[in-house]
Amino acid sequence: GIGYSYDRGKIVRVDSQLIHAGAVKPALQFLSAPYLAGANEEFLKAHAHYRAGRNKECVVDCLKSFESTIKAICDRQRWTYGGSDTAKALIDVLFKNKLVPDYLQSEFSALRTILESGVPTLRNRTSGHGQGSTTVELPIFLTSYVLHLTASTILFLCEAERNLK
Repeated sequence: GIGYSYDRGKIVRVDSQLIHAGAVKPALQFLSAPYLAGANEEFLKAHAHYRAGRNKECVVDCLKSFESTIKAICDRQRWTYGGSDTAKALIDVLFKNKLVPDYLQSEFSALRTILESGVPTLRNRTSGHGQGSTTVELPIFLTSYVLHLTASTILFLCEAERNLK
């Protein structure tokens, strides 16, 4: 039931052919651009962790890849951001600089919420901070969701940047 794909010299776990073809592969194509090298490395590490069942590490690298993608877009567009900005602050930079045009920003307030609460919140709640005295288990279905959400988000951001006027 769970397959693998050989993609750009890496073995990638494929749980859903549709999601893999529609989000993961196109995201990997964008991430192959030199300006996205850091985000690409982190996304491929997330996939390696996913294949190996290291769910928490996968989610952590997903957020790194998400943030690195935003930083790379900001660098390429010459938009300023703080070196220690969190995902929320980085998303603010994208909206302030009209990665999503003004006329769509009210319609995309839900998108802003999804971007801010999707990958970053899942990482913070499941893997990003100390777990305390009780071990936190991260189920594979949630890890798969975060990985695919990250791919979809990277794809969206790169497509939006490509369509900037």
